Amino acid sequence: MDAATILIIALVAAGVVAAAGVFAVAWRRGPAAAPIVGEFDRAAAKRDVSAKTVAVNVQVDAQVDVQQTGEAEEADEELHEPITITDAREPVSPQEYGVTRRKFLNRAALGLFGGGFLGTMGISMLAFFWPKLRGGFGSKVNLGLLDDLRAEVVPGDGTIHPKFVPEAQAWLVPMEQDDIEGSSFEGLPVVVGTEGGNTGLMALWQKCVHLGCRVPDCSSSQGFECPCHGSRYNYHGEYEAGPAPRNLDRFAVEVDDAGNLIADTGTVLETPRASHKTIAYPQGPSCL
Repeated sequence: MDAATILIIALVAAGVVAAAGVFAVAWRRGPAAAPIVGEFDRAAAKRDVSAKTVAVNVQVDAQVDVQQTGEAEEADEELHEPITITDAREPVSPQEYGVTRRKFLNRAALGLFGGGFLGTMGISMLAFFWPKLRGGFGSKVNLGLLDDLRAEVVPGDGTIHPKFVPEAQAWLVPMEQDDIEGSSFEGLPVVVGTEGGNTGLMALWQKCVHLGCRVPDCSSSQGFECPCHGSRYNYHGEYEAGPAPRNLDRFAVEVDDAGNLIADTGTVLETPRASHKTIAYPQGPSCL
């Protein structure tokens, strides 16, 4: 699973999480959470004013009675006795009133950013730990027919044209059977197709063994030269110069019943710096 696929899945997951958050908020509000609307009741307003007027008149009458009767204590109690005016309005519950705009925005932001972040992290971790059962880098990759690939890599004019296969992140290079004996690759399943005196092929991983930069080929020098820190390898991936600690890594290869070259990108083979080189380098000007 490449980075673009992971990003698309993460964006889709974030959208789903955000939609789920909005739906959850709406569901919690319920059908009874519609906004309260109405018209101004003038009759009710007049009744409220009349009630207030009655209360004031009662207080004034009580004060007059106190002055006339002289019964100060009883009048004082009557004067300070609270007058209750019945409020026929019913209180509105939070469920009926609904979620305020601030609460809605806070919950939406929390669901979008929190859910999106956790969803992206979860998908990324799942993609990292998920085993690649078949297809793609990390498994066996079909590179094509061996004969066709050999004709591309060794055109017959005495030069070598490494073929890069993006699906396997590998350079295909030739290797003769006589060169394998006594080399760093003897006994390893890294060369196939040498039967009958034919030129074999092997798959070099494009990654520099120093710090992992992608190593391009250099047709003029007939080798691989890392642009990051100057490590250099010949066309068999053998170390020539620079800070690299060993040869280029390579994949185990095989030929299936249909004649296809198969590179097992899940099996990476390391080899030390060669004590003697199997191919000349450089054969021309360097690309660095």
